[in-house]
Amino acid sequence: GLGRTFWPKCLLISLSTSPVPFGHAFLQLHPRTIPHVELFPVISRAVPKYRVAIQSHNDNKDNDNALLDAIYQMKDAAPHMDAKRIFHGKGEYYPGLEHLTLDWFDPVFLLTSHNQDLEDDEVQTYRQALQETFHPENEEVSLVYQCRNVNTPTVTRIISGPSPPNPHIVTEQNGTLKYIVDITRNQNHGLFLDMANGREFVLNDAQEKNVLNLFAYTCGFSVAALIGGARQVVNMDMSHGALKVGQRNHDCNGIGRTHDSRGKARFLAHDIFKSWGKLKKLGPYDLIIMDPPSYQTGSFVAKKDYIKLIRRIPSLITPNGKAMLCLNAPELNSKFLIDLVKDTIPDELEFV
Repeated sequence: GLGRTFWPKCLLISLSTSPVPFGHAFLQLHPRTIPHVELFPVISRAVPKYRVAIQSHNDNKDNDNALLDAIYQMKDAAPHMDAKRIFHGKGEYYPGLEHLTLDWFDPVFLLTSHNQDLEDDEVQTYRQALQETFHPENEEVSLVYQCRNVNTPTVTRIISGPSPPNPHIVTEQNGTLKYIVDITRNQNHGLFLDMANGREFVLNDAQEKNVLNLFAYTCGFSVAALIGGARQVVNMDMSHGALKVGQRNHDCNGIGRTHDSRGKARFLAHDIFKSWGKLKKLGPYDLIIMDPPSYQTGSFVAKKDYIKLIRRIPSLITPNGKAMLCLNAPELNSKFLIDLVKDTIPDELEFV
């Protein structure tokens, strides 16, 4: 990544080794009664207080200017780089800035405030910092500001620079992965940047595997898996619209068609909880990815529904298989998922 600010809410945690700097390690589960099955890794987007590589020069977590600090630390970053989460206030490392995130969707910066609208002068302060850092003498920096409130509609404004391109295609992994995003129209932009290292893990682990991608959204994990050499990816999500964008993502990368020698993708717009039989027929799976919403009225509530997913893992996974459990909930950390596995299927899988 940029190596100059916070690691987003996506974290691999080691239970069997000593802590490593900046919170990038691994967690594995091994079998008890099922031979050679491992459940790997729990990825929680909600684990706070971890950062990567070179941190801000002022490491005081009470620093009110942490976002500005992060921007100025990016001065030597390449002008055209992969999509990145630059500042992750939702990681709760800096009290008072939990509502802010800053993302780079080349060629546009996206500043987001959650449940707290920013004053115009504060937005302009961040715009000026970006201008000074990236375009001190030439074109105007492109900045979009979005305010997301629970009880009122999301408001999105172009603060400076040209409008985002249409179609807007961004990359990850040094241009290896391509994704279509829309940062001006929708609250969810098509790519969750706080799951970047999850996609990196899948890219590096999917060779010759049959992959199940549940709550697939726009199929970012599927793209990573097929580019990484997966034989097949089964994508399931209730949203037809999201899966259509997912198909476009595969087309953008030149992958996923039935005649593609690198593997194929399936796109199933079904209710996961009513589709276990179909999923089982398409399995078993060498890699299972579960990335549900933390709370979605009428479809999924993590605290009560995640256990239903975990119960299904043993019937879907292959010997030597892996599962990646993800969760976007600041109030629930990795221990929530770890304990669910221990309490739900203790005789089949265990952490090491």
